[in-house]
Amino acid sequence: MNAINRQLAEELSVQEHQIISTVNLLGEGSTVLFIARYQKEITGGLDDRQLRKLEERFMPSA
Repeated sequence: MNAINRQLAEELSVQEHQIISTVNLLGEGSTVLFIARYQKEITGGLDDRQLRKLEERFMPSA
């Protein structure tokens, strides 16, 4: 999973810890809208586009 995290961090021009934090929130059932509005401090301020891309990659059934 580290390689995937690194690849996504490069694609989105963000830090790997932002990817990990966001994936954890998505895995816990948080929605992109909830994360974008109320969890910016946890994700390091990822925008809607970045959050959607992560959701598509890690939660394909969403």
